[in-house]
Amino acid sequence: MPLKDGQTRSAATGADAMAATRAEAAESEATAVGAEASTPSSARAAGEDGGLGAAAGPVTAATLASRILGVVREQVVAALFGAGNAADAFNIAFRIPNLLRDLFAEGALSAAFVPTFTATMHRDGKPAAWRLGAQIMNALLVVILGVVILGFFFSPALVRVMAPGFSQVPGKLELTTLLARIMLPFLLVVALAAGAMGMLNSLRLFGQAAMAPVWFNVGSIVVTLAMVPVCRALGWEPVIALAVGVLAGGLLQFLLQVPPLWRAGFRPQWPPKLNHPGVKRVGYLMAPAAVGLSATQINVVINSWLASTLGTGAVSWLAYAFRILFVPIGLFGVALATVSLPSMSRSVAENDFDGLKRTLNRAVRITVALTMPAAFGLWALREPITTLLYQHGHFTANDTLQTSRALAAYTVGLVCYSGIKVLVPAFYALGDTRSPLVASFIAVVVNFGLNLFWMHRLGHVGLALSTGLTAIFNFCQLWFWLRLKIGGFGGTKLASSALRIFGASLLMGAGLFAFVWWTRGWMAHGLPGQAGVVGLGVALGGGLTLAFYRVFQVEERKDLEAALAAVSRRVRRG
Repeated sequence: MPLKDGQTRSAATGADAMAATRAEAAESEATAVGAEASTPSSARAAGEDGGLGAAAGPVTAATLASRILGVVREQVVAALFGAGNAADAFNIAFRIPNLLRDLFAEGALSAAFVPTFTATMHRDGKPAAWRLGAQIMNALLVVILGVVILGFFFSPALVRVMAPGFSQVPGKLELTTLLARIMLPFLLVVALAAGAMGMLNSLRLFGQAAMAPVWFNVGSIVVTLAMVPVCRALGWEPVIALAVGVLAGGLLQFLLQVPPLWRAGFRPQWPPKLNHPGVKRVGYLMAPAAVGLSATQINVVINSWLASTLGTGAVSWLAYAFRILFVPIGLFGVALATVSLPSMSRSVAENDFDGLKRTLNRAVRITVALTMPAAFGLWALREPITTLLYQHGHFTANDTLQTSRALAAYTVGLVCYSGIKVLVPAFYALGDTRSPLVASFIAVVVNFGLNLFWMHRLGHVGLALSTGLTAIFNFCQLWFWLRLKIGGFGGTKLASSALRIFGASLLMGAGLFAFVWWTRGWMAHGLPGQAGVVGLGVALGGGLTLAFYRVFQVEERKDLEAALAAVSRRVRRG
C-alpha cells in the first residue's frame, strides 16, 4: 500500500494532486480576506515559531463558540430528557443522518472538493470554478435527495441494525424510527452547507466558514425550546422538538453561508450536469475519502449498537461524554488541520518534502501540546464538569456518575483523536486516498474486537475505553504509513517533546486532582459551587500547564501563547 500508492518523492505524486496544491498556493496569493491564515506569509509562517498556532487562532475562536453552544445543546437535551428512553432514541436517530453526513458530506466532500475547486480556479479562472461549484451543489441536491428518500423507507431496518437492544423496550424502536425520519432531511441541508463551506475555505475565508456550525447550534437550541410546549399541546412526544430543532439548525447553517458566498461571486446554475469532469473527479475522490475520514464515527456507531444491549441510559451516557470530549478535538485538532493543509499542499506542489515534514511534525507536536493537558484536565475534572453541564432536570446523580466514568475512559485517546485530524489531510495533500481508507477499515475491526473484550468487563465504560485505544492504534498506523511514503519526519523530536509534555501534564493533572479533592464540599452548594470548582479548575489547569511547560522547557509553549493571542484578537473584533 504505502510505496505503490505514494510515489510521492517524484512527479508520480499525481497530476491532479499537484495541480490542486499549486492552485491552493496561487489562490492564497490572489485572495486577500483579512484572516490571519489568509496570506502567503502566514501560510509559510505556519512552520515557523508560533506561526501555525497563530494561524489556527481565528478558526479556533469560531470553533470554540460552536463547541460551547454544542454543549449547551446537550444540556438542553439532558435537562429535558435525562438519559432515559427518549434521549436514547434521539441519540440513535440522530446518529443515522450524522453518519451519512460524514460519509457523503462534510469531511469527505471537503477532502475531495476543495482541491478540485482550487485547481479549476488556478487553471481556468474563477468563472470556471464557480461553474464547477454550482454543479457540485446541483449534484449534492440530486444525489442526497435520493439518499434521503431511500433512508425514509429503510429507517426501520437501519434502527434495528444500530440499536437491536431497543426492541426489548415497548415503543422505543418505533420512536427512534420516527425521529430518524424527521431528521433525515438534515442530511440534505448540511450537505449543501458543506459545499458552501468548501468554497469559502478554498477562498481562504476560514472564519466565515468556521462560523457555520455556530448557527446550527443556535437554531437547534432556540427551536427546540420553542417546540417543546407545542409538542405537548398537540399530544406529540416532546422529544420530537429535538428532531425539529436539528432540521432548523441545519437550514440556518446553510442559509447564513449564502450571503458571503454570493458576495464572493457564486451563482447557481441549472440544470444539473452530473457528467461534468469536475463533478466526476470529486465523486471519484469522495468514495475512499468518505470511509477514510469516518473511522471515529463508525466506531461510535458500533459503540451505540453494543450499548443498546446494555440497558436504558448506556447510549446516552456515551453520547453526553463524547460531546464533552469533542470540544478539545474540534478546538485543536480540526483548527490545526484546517490551517496546516495549505502549507503542506504548497510543499508538495513545490516538491519541498522537507518543508512538508517540518510543517507536519510541528502540527502534530502542537496538537500534543494542546491536547495532552486537556486529557489530564478532563480526567481530573470529569465529575465536576459533568455535574455542572448536565445534572439538571431529568438528569440524575447516577447519570452524572456513569457519564463521567465514560468520559474518563474516552480521554485515553484524546491526543490521538486530534492527531488523526492532522495526519489524514497530509495523505490528501499527497494525492493518496487509499492509505487512510485501508487504515480506517483496520481500525474498525480493531475497535470491534476491543469492544467485545471490554464491554463484558466494564459495561459502557469498556466501550468508551475501546474507542480511545482504537484512536491510539489508528494514529500509530497512520504515522507508520505516512513515514513509509515520505520518510522520517521528526519522530525523535516528537518523542522528546511528547515526554516533556507528558511530564508537565502529569504534574498539572496531579495538582488539579488535589484541587478537586480539596473543593469537593463546594459541589453541594448548587450551581455557584459547581461553577466555582470548574471555573477555577480550568484556570488553575491552564496556569499550571504553562508554568510546567516553562520548567520542562517545552518548545511548543510559544505556539500556545500565539494561539491564545490570536483567539483574543478574534474575540475583541467580535
